[in-house]
Amino acid sequence: MANFLKSFFGGKAESPQDEKERKGQKNFEIFKYDGIRALRMGRADYAIRCFHEALAIRKDMETMDYLANTLIQTHELEEARTILEEMTSLWPEESNIHILLANVYFMLEDYTNMKNAATKAQEQATENPAAYLLMAKAEHGLQDEFNAIAHLTTAIQKKDDYTDARLLRAKILMAMQQNEEAKEDVEAILAANPEDENALFLQGQLKERQGDSKGAQDAYTRIIEANPFSEQAYLHLGTLLAKEGKLDEAIACYDEAIETLPQSADAYRERGRAKLQKGDKQGSIEDMKKSMELNPEEENRISGEFNNFKDLYANVPL
Repeated sequence: MANFLKSFFGGKAESPQDEKERKGQKNFEIFKYDGIRALRMGRADYAIRCFHEALAIRKDMETMDYLANTLIQTHELEEARTILEEMTSLWPEESNIHILLANVYFMLEDYTNMKNAATKAQEQATENPAAYLLMAKAEHGLQDEFNAIAHLTTAIQKKDDYTDARLLRAKILMAMQQNEEAKEDVEAILAANPEDENALFLQGQLKERQGDSKGAQDAYTRIIEANPFSEQAYLHLGTLLAKEGKLDEAIACYDEAIETLPQSADAYRERGRAKLQKGDKQGSIEDMKKSMELNPEEENRISGEFNNFKDLYANVPL
């Protein structure tokens, strides 16, 4: 009827192809925006279905971007990789797509393809420090540390307060025993944010290397005060105290860790070590058993690390 009226009053009747395209566009928008609404409601599973339906009708960069990011959030990395690789072929000049793809490769530990994606991003966005950081992460994964440092330095030159780049450069420099150079990056981060947990952790390690036990303890303590769920801070602080023969303080540190993180196999293992050093054989045995109960893979580690105490454990079924 609508086509008849349109024709009667002089308008051009809608062709079957035009009608099909109009309906297709309408359905595309319904699926796309239903997917966006589902995301806002926390229904990632339904959103993914909607985005797939929309894309079956028409390839759209924004919808594919929504889908890829949702798949990343739900840890469906292989499918996210497939979507992003298709996007790079459809829109090869979009540097942000290459950056997102490089991040997915990083999560998949595919450093060769990550470097390729980062290279393309860098070629298209020469002033974007994120592209240089991604290149450095790929090179670090490929154990090409000198080029990694060079790209991190470029990233920092383009963005002086680039915390992620400074952290990675400090870690690489520390691994290369370039402690003074690493210290500069750590101090720059802490000058901007004195409570940065990652920088404080590196500061503690640097202090240990310098023989500054008190400085290291202060750094680990500051982390725990800011984040009482930092398992590594407890472990490093406890180990440092035990090395100094402060076994009661070390055990108290591990007690606090276990109270806060009752599933920490490492905390039980280290407390068992400290108790054994103190002469509390039974307490040590109980902690070792608990550590292996929480993490069965601990048995081989404990057997290797506690070789010297095999006589003490001879009659105990660890």
